[in-house]
Amino acid sequence: MRVSNVTVRRRLIFVLLCGLLFFFIIAVRLGYVQFVVGNWLTGKALDSWSRDVPFEPKRGEILDRNNVALATNISAPTVYVVPKQVKNSVETAEKLASTLHISKSYVYKKITERASIVRLDKGGRKISNKLANKVRMLDLPGVFVAEDSKRHYPFGSYLSHVLGFAGIDNQGLTGLELYYDKELKGKKGYVSFFSDVRGRRMPSLSDKYKRPQDGYNLKLTADIRVQTIIERELDNAEAKYNPDSIIAMAMDPNTGEILGMSSRPNFNPEDYKRVPQEVYNRNLPVWKTYEPGSTFKIITLAAALEEGKVDLDKDHFNDPGYIEVAGRKLKCWKRGGHGSQSFLEGVENSCNPGFVMLGQRLGKEKLFSYIKKFGFGQKTGIDLQGEATGILFNLNNVGPLELATTAFGQGVAVTPIQQVAAVSAAVNGGYLYEPYIAKELVDPNTGKVISRQTPKLRRKVISEETSAKVRYALENVVARGTGKNAFVEGYRVGGKTGTAQKAEGGKYLQNNYIVSFIGMAPADDPQIVVYVAVDNPKGTVQFGGTVAAPIVGKIMDDSLRAMGVEKRTKQIEKERTYLDQPLIKLPNLVGKTREELGDMMYDLKIDASGSGDVVVEQSPKPGVKLKPGSTIRLFMGDK
Repeated sequence: MRVSNVTVRRRLIFVLLCGLLFFFIIAVRLGYVQFVVGNWLTGKALDSWSRDVPFEPKRGEILDRNNVALATNISAPTVYVVPKQVKNSVETAEKLASTLHISKSYVYKKITERASIVRLDKGGRKISNKLANKVRMLDLPGVFVAEDSKRHYPFGSYLSHVLGFAGIDNQGLTGLELYYDKELKGKKGYVSFFSDVRGRRMPSLSDKYKRPQDGYNLKLTADIRVQTIIERELDNAEAKYNPDSIIAMAMDPNTGEILGMSSRPNFNPEDYKRVPQEVYNRNLPVWKTYEPGSTFKIITLAAALEEGKVDLDKDHFNDPGYIEVAGRKLKCWKRGGHGSQSFLEGVENSCNPGFVMLGQRLGKEKLFSYIKKFGFGQKTGIDLQGEATGILFNLNNVGPLELATTAFGQGVAVTPIQQVAAVSAAVNGGYLYEPYIAKELVDPNTGKVISRQTPKLRRKVISEETSAKVRYALENVVARGTGKNAFVEGYRVGGKTGTAQKAEGGKYLQNNYIVSFIGMAPADDPQIVVYVAVDNPKGTVQFGGTVAAPIVGKIMDDSLRAMGVEKRTKQIEKERTYLDQPLIKLPNLVGKTREELGDMMYDLKIDASGSGDVVVEQSPKPGVKLKPGSTIRLFMGDK
């Protein structure tokens, strides 16, 4: 059948239109691929070709207030393998296993995995630089050594519960390492190289490097000088008394800044697996709750003074050794009591009956309102994990007996950090600050301060005048009362002893106490508050004044010197006993006559032998310090 020209032309036009439509669709598709999804497709292709060798960021350092490193990093490279680039799996496994001292079968299994890149976790992760160099010298195809680091704590167990520790994956696990993990850890970097499906490098594409972003440095309020003193004294106390535990902390009462904090038992953060979990998970200064004992009397005293319920010097009471409340005899620690005394003497003597009377004068509503104003029964808000709230009586359940026992620190449970914050408010003019230990976040590369924490005032609790009276009373406790062992010449230390019974199963334990002392100095302008609590000290009389006060005195003396606090020219003189008399430094007596000795040695006893008139030998030797009344032996002869 013959086809007309018109039909042919129509068919040609149809074919032409179809061709144009086809090429138009292709052009649109190419344009879409090129201009719309081109970058996305290129990225997907690069992702399929790329192999990333990660570079861990440097975890931010933790520094003390003077920029001394408390937690830092040391180089610890990690071994990675790209399985498809390994030419001889058996030989590579043998050499790596021999160098890294790990199982050959483990290495072989890892390097033959169907993965783009693998890490040798067992034996090849965070290794020494010496070992990393040995791996590099093997020059094995497909084997890479990436820079990495691990956490290092230069001062070992110092501040261990506060700092906590970081895990192998650069993550904080406890303490400040966990609390500020987001700010400390930084962001990972990497080196990307490109290879085909067979693992061969693609020379047409250059390697890509993304720099890791280091974590911020965390600067603390803690002072390593104060911390070192605290650690030294706790080590000595632990060796001397073998207690169940010890707690110590120091705070600036005018800001709430923690200057030092420690407890026993402690641990080395780099070796935390060697101690039980409850040791490194419990920061006792903020976690532990117990009856405070007589250190709590400071709060009762401050409340009574603020409410005008007592004049320390003018008001007197009689202490027969007990006070009867609701049919119960509440005893004073001194058998037979202290007799007639002023309330200032009652504070000096830590007399329970006197504080029961102060509690009764206040009444339960007033006393408990001040207890809560001073921060008890609630968290202080310190930037440390695991803080407890303590336990107070429900006001509806407080009767005459509960009021009386609370007034001298029994029947309530508090934390050490609550006590330090509250006593700081009692002596700093009446200002309750929120304690804190992290001061600044700092960019390690630029030194720029990213954020800064400043003192946070929670409330004003008592007046300046009342606070001055509290300081006066506490200085008298140290100079003339139960806290004499905390006395430091020239620094006007004030404080309060505590000897608290421990309860277990609803009953108080026998001969098992938490003995404590809280002190502040100088009394005219407090710069530091120090608290020490020793749980069940062995081989000694369990009194706060005997065990804890001397520890606080030593911490105070050395810390105030380290802080550059000047000594005062005036202070309440210490009431001395025979044992408190200053030691006499023995001079060189050789060559002295009997007549001269009579003028020099009136505080020492002389046992002289020999018929001469001149000292030819002495025992002890010159320079030895003796107590007044001690005997020295002299051997007399001729010139």
